[in-house]
Amino acid sequence: MNARLVDLVIANGILVTPDGMTPGAVAIDGGRIVATGSDAAMPPARRVIDAGGRHVIPGAIDVHVHIREPGFSHKETWASATAAAAIGGVTTVLDMPNTNPPTATAQAVAQKIALASPQALIDFGVYGYIGEDNIAELAPMARAGAAAFKLYLGSDNPLVPCPNDGAVFDAMAEIARFGRRVTVHAENTGILRWREAQIRAAGRDDLQAHLDQHADIATVEAVSRIALFSEWTGCPVHIAHESCRHSLPLIADAKRRGVDLTAETCPHYLFLSMDDAQRAGGNPLRVKPPVREAGHAGPLFEALASGLIDMISTDHAPHLPDEKRQASIWRTAPGFPGVETSMRLMLTQVAAGAITLPDYVRMACEAPARAFGLYPRKGSLLPGTDADIVLVDMNAAGIIRGADLHSIGNVTPFEGMATMGMAVMTLVRGRVVAEAGRIVADHGWGRALSAPA
Repeated sequence: MNARLVDLVIANGILVTPDGMTPGAVAIDGGRIVATGSDAAMPPARRVIDAGGRHVIPGAIDVHVHIREPGFSHKETWASATAAAAIGGVTTVLDMPNTNPPTATAQAVAQKIALASPQALIDFGVYGYIGEDNIAELAPMARAGAAAFKLYLGSDNPLVPCPNDGAVFDAMAEIARFGRRVTVHAENTGILRWREAQIRAAGRDDLQAHLDQHADIATVEAVSRIALFSEWTGCPVHIAHESCRHSLPLIADAKRRGVDLTAETCPHYLFLSMDDAQRAGGNPLRVKPPVREAGHAGPLFEALASGLIDMISTDHAPHLPDEKRQASIWRTAPGFPGVETSMRLMLTQVAAGAITLPDYVRMACEAPARAFGLYPRKGSLLPGTDADIVLVDMNAAGIIRGADLHSIGNVTPFEGMATMGMAVMTLVRGRVVAEAGRIVADHGWGRALSAPA
């Protein structure tokens, strides 16, 4: 009796999981992985892709992106952001709520999903915003499709102001009831405002002024506070864009106590410091929290490699060149694109021997999927799961150039940096969406995580 014909087999690859690497193949049918194993064990297929001995990994998951729509489509759109992500080997993103209007109601969640769906090339989720006046909207937002919630403990953005601690505590207690994770921008708003006022009064508007505003203690205090609130309410929390080595003992202590706390860091905190400011053009290096002085990157990288910091994200936040190249730091927009460059930067560390490829799969694929309730549907190569797959060429050398990036806002602090290793093919639910740096699928293939699997 003949074996049933499947849609696709990826043959002659090296399958990579957090547990190791094995030569083999993947069979895909109906958008899902149906088998893994030797080439000879695969069923007949309508199409066979020869991986050519390249590594086959789960698609990366970026739980921290700012796609900018609605309200700021001149910086980025769902079409441009998900194209950049697909080319970069990212197959799922979670979008932050600081859009205009902010994603603060069930209606806003539904509207953002409706806006994203016809544009997205990859799968996506949206965050709901936690404010002082929308606690009653939290459960309806979850029912409308919010994959997680965002808490801005450090915010000067009038669209998403920092709530008072009473509202924070009550919101976390409410979210604990229906089981979502809260991602936290962990800085102390009071300290940030006070220091900014003092620094501005002194007439300073340089890049160092921004770093001095975002003092280490502002982060350390907020990480400590949110861990305590999580412990007290039972609400799972996720520390966003950790940039400060002094927070690491607090994260370790919270985990030892059994707090359901995860953490991320970003490539710009691992591979840049204030020593890179001149090369990056000075003020364009501005991001919140800031790229800090030398001495933080090493401990952060060690924490990521060990698993103390659970995952890598990007805080993808594009702005137009004029917005990034202001003379005053206070008028310079904070953030830069990341979804297209993150995998290349991390694979370069694999090529250098600083981490292994299974390490990378753990921190970029499995860990975010587990933390945000997506595993094993996402972040794995297990049979029965979504066929979100990336072929990686570890011999592909390149130079990062902003002009080559697919984000609308393409100013990158990694301009001119050499990389080794990159995604050469990206599949989302069994369909090839990017190949050799080009988009090869129609926009609208991406699906909201709240949609039926």
